[in-house]
Amino acid sequence: MNYLLAVIILIYIAMMVLVGYIAWKRTSSNEDYLVAGRKTSSFIMALSYGATFISTAAIVGFGGLAGTNGMGILWLVFLNIAVGIFIAFVFFGKPTRAIGKYLNALTFPEFLSKRFNSKFIQYFSGLLIFCAMPVYAASVLIGAARFLETTLSLEFQIAIIILAVIIGFYVIFGGLRGVMYTDALQGVIMFFGMLVLLISIYWILGGVTEAHTALSNMAPLFPETAKATGATGWTTFPQPGSVFWWNLVTSIIMGVGIGAIAQPQLAVRFMTVNSNKELNRAVLIGGIFIFVATFSAYVVGSLSNAYFYQTTGQIAIQAAGGNVDKIIPTFISSAMPEWFTYVFTLTLLCAAMSTLSTQFHSQGSAIGHDLYAAFKKDKESLSVTRIGILIGIILAVILAFILPGGVVAQGTTIFFGICAAAFMPVYICALFWKRTTKQGAIAGILSGTITSLFCLLFTHQKEAAGIGICKMLTGQAVLFTSMPWPYVDPMVIALPISFIFTIVVTLLTHNSKEEQEEIDKMFDAKVSGDAQ
Repeated sequence: MNYLLAVIILIYIAMMVLVGYIAWKRTSSNEDYLVAGRKTSSFIMALSYGATFISTAAIVGFGGLAGTNGMGILWLVFLNIAVGIFIAFVFFGKPTRAIGKYLNALTFPEFLSKRFNSKFIQYFSGLLIFCAMPVYAASVLIGAARFLETTLSLEFQIAIIILAVIIGFYVIFGGLRGVMYTDALQGVIMFFGMLVLLISIYWILGGVTEAHTALSNMAPLFPETAKATGATGWTTFPQPGSVFWWNLVTSIIMGVGIGAIAQPQLAVRFMTVNSNKELNRAVLIGGIFIFVATFSAYVVGSLSNAYFYQTTGQIAIQAAGGNVDKIIPTFISSAMPEWFTYVFTLTLLCAAMSTLSTQFHSQGSAIGHDLYAAFKKDKESLSVTRIGILIGIILAVILAFILPGGVVAQGTTIFFGICAAAFMPVYICALFWKRTTKQGAIAGILSGTITSLFCLLFTHQKEAAGIGICKMLTGQAVLFTSMPWPYVDPMVIALPISFIFTIVVTLLTHNSKEEQEEIDKMFDAKVSGDAQ
């Protein structure tokens, strides 16, 4: 490894350790550890939110998918900003902050639990987060490790362990305050790294017009197998209703674009600020950050086809040896100068560590606060939370070792889809429909979770065929073979079902007089909080 790169990484690690130490010194209570004391500035909150949102899964995984799917994936950039930032901050963030403060909720499961007066919701939600998140965390670890493997010739397994150890240090000791402080620092590095990458690929290909024209002219080179499923080129949208269209629109664009609303690790960020003014200020910062990070990754992934064809006569997936997760790393190591490889190594480390730190923190709080503390009524459960973080790290490392290649984007989509189906309808009703009952909320969470898992195991081709349970029980890869069912993302089916169950069961049940009076107080707090 080049000595200059080693020095850069050592300086970076030292900065992370220093920030983690500062956070540790400022963390003395559960509120500090779990919601950063509710006094986070708009700048830190926005960068932390964005850096958590944009991981190596977005840059390496979805950037690689842009190399195989084309620029139709740019619709995900629009949804990331419109839904993941504007709608999330303006319409969801403000009532979440106000009601969360009124309820003294420290985690997303506890927020839902106290809103609906149901310990079951807290137990089940905490367990779901702890069990589902390792797949997402492993995907992020794999994305970062693949880059280190490709560009620095570092062994894949060693890269995973190094990343896990560094992240574990400041998450275990610094809590959410440590996570958000380091996220903000990492977010700044990510922003400039991705901006330089975007400018560089247009420079290499001769300009914006020349780059896009070259990619458009390559449409005949799009793989025949993809054309047979409805693909039309890298700069055009696939045929509506085709297999390629269903995969792109429902799994990639909608699965992550809409699913961002109900991500526990993102929703808890709204409870870390002390006023709506901070959320308003965070919208612009977060929007700019998300645009630069995602737009750059997806454009570079798509345009890498033009670069590889001009230099090697191959398209991107061929140059990457058939592994979609290696398209971005291969482009960086092939096209960019050595100094930028160092910069981008740091960018990828930031993207991975910012997201992983939040994932591990969410898993730890799910075990320590939502399961152990809620069951034992132990208000000082930080040691159990720290043990939960350690267990989450170990699970993610194990999965990163055994999951197949090309899984980075898929693992992210699965987690986002499960959370959207399980939590989004209940979360929306918790904030905006006073009539929602405990029974309706439980029905929505259970129906969304069960439907998602059923579709993953029995109807969605990509997961069901790989897992093999449907094949073992029924003799065929999926239950329904006619179009479009094998290619409809589970979220598209599970989310409406969860909404229906939440609404129908609510209409069939009623809150007690005492429960309704408490709910009225919560919504009064929301209204008064909107004025802050």
